Amino acid sequence: MNQLINEHILESGQHLQLVQGDLTQEEVDAIVNAANANLQHGAGVAGAISRRGGSKIQEESDAWLKKNGPVRHEKPAYTSGGRLPCRFVIHAVGPVWGEGDEDAKLEKAISGALEMADELGIKSIAFPAISTGVFGFPKPRASRIIFSVFENYFIEHPDSRIETVRMTLFDDESIVAFAKEFKQMFELQEN
Repeated sequence: MNQLINEHILESGQHLQLVQGDLTQEEVDAIVNAANANLQHGAGVAGAISRRGGSKIQEESDAWLKKNGPVRHEKPAYTSGGRLPCRFVIHAVGPVWGEGDEDAKLEKAISGALEMADELGIKSIAFPAISTGVFGFPKPRASRIIFSVFENYFIEHPDSRIETVRMTLFDDESIVAFAKEFKQMFELQEN
């Protein structure tokens, strides 16, 4: 069962939540997949989503890739949720650590996923720690970037229909890194 670790209401009104648990069990409108550009969902978060959601997610991903080509950082793909409790999976491609311009690419991946959520009319969305697994992006650095993008996105998009954004993290190392940044960024604002 997923556990709420911390919550902050942004000035723009959205609920930002830090959750420890299984992304594939989130009962939200959409979850974000930490995808690769060719939408092959074999390992990590992508593998877990594909296994739990069923073959429909990979089939829809293959069709999307055939029609649109490789996924770019700034423009994610999306599929149905298959057998998952969410309606959609937004497939965002984060940077591989060491490829250059990683911070900007991660910002684009996160803001692109939020833009796609708005295009789909989504009110609730859950993210993993994109690029911090096999792509090697340092977790503390990623947490600062991701939380900043969340906050800035809603300032820049006051008409967004998104009400809840969750960071759903499985492992203790990610929770520690993201909880520390969450506290530094948001609890200081409240004081």
